[in-house]
Amino acid sequence: MQLNLPKKVTIIEVGPRDGLQNEKSFIPTDIKKQFINSLKKAGIKEMEITSFVSPKWVPQMSDAAEIVADCLDNQTLNIVLAPNQKGVDRVLESDCKAVAVFVGVSNTFNKKNINKTTTESLDELKPIIQHLKKQQFFVRACISTSFYCPYEGKVNESEVIKLCSEFVAAGVDELSVADTIGMATPDESYSLFSKLKAAFPNILLTAHFHDTRKLALTNIFAALQAGIDRFDTSAGGLGGCPFAPGATGNVATEDVVYLLERMGIETGIDLEKLLLAVDIISPLLSRKIESTYYRLQHV
Repeated sequence: MQLNLPKKVTIIEVGPRDGLQNEKSFIPTDIKKQFINSLKKAGIKEMEITSFVSPKWVPQMSDAAEIVADCLDNQTLNIVLAPNQKGVDRVLESDCKAVAVFVGVSNTFNKKNINKTTTESLDELKPIIQHLKKQQFFVRACISTSFYCPYEGKVNESEVIKLCSEFVAAGVDELSVADTIGMATPDESYSLFSKLKAAFPNILLTAHFHDTRKLALTNIFAALQAGIDRFDTSAGGLGGCPFAPGATGNVATEDVVYLLERMGIETGIDLEKLLLAVDIISPLLSRKIESTYYRLQHV
């Protein structure tokens, strides 16, 4: 069987933002900075470093301004999540030039998450995106619940494509399409990403899988067959979705890098240095690191 495999894959590290945002105990800011810098030393070139959200609702991100001030560099695409105009205003006060916005395909999920329908969120974000693009920002659109919703069940592919087309028309540079609650199967991964690849051949397409049911690596393999060569991952498998009971977080960067490199796909990431980055953050986490590669190296 002839596999459709790229020669190179881009890993977008989301651990410092998506990975840490649900940690109940506040991670010291200096440790976050060490974690981010260590990930960069391991070869990470694109990363979500923090988010400008309300400290009341996400206290873990209350140090976002300091993180941005101290962790920007010219060698990495340093992305900051800004879910609304208030967040974007804070980005504009910084030197950051890459922003992530997000919307759930599922109306119920979106209402639970940010108290707006999908359409309301989109209407708010379109002028924000256009304003950012005029100022030469890189804009990444994160599409949540692209496969399943914890409230509405299976999400129709046509609804995902429709939402993505709205973001593309608004001028985003990248679509990060997420299996937010970790229910997708490889056939569903291949089907959706094949359609997205055909519909949007000139935009950066990134797959974002959670490993709730231990299917993330198989879904990544299926996405590779569909032509996807960009993946969101989280060092140590950090993270999770507050609306998905039992979710074990994002797929671990080290497990994905190990898989890809074993198949001869270049990632540019040093696994040993990557584990050193995980070692920095792991003593302060509420749970043990569960990624397979990490555990095998710490037997």
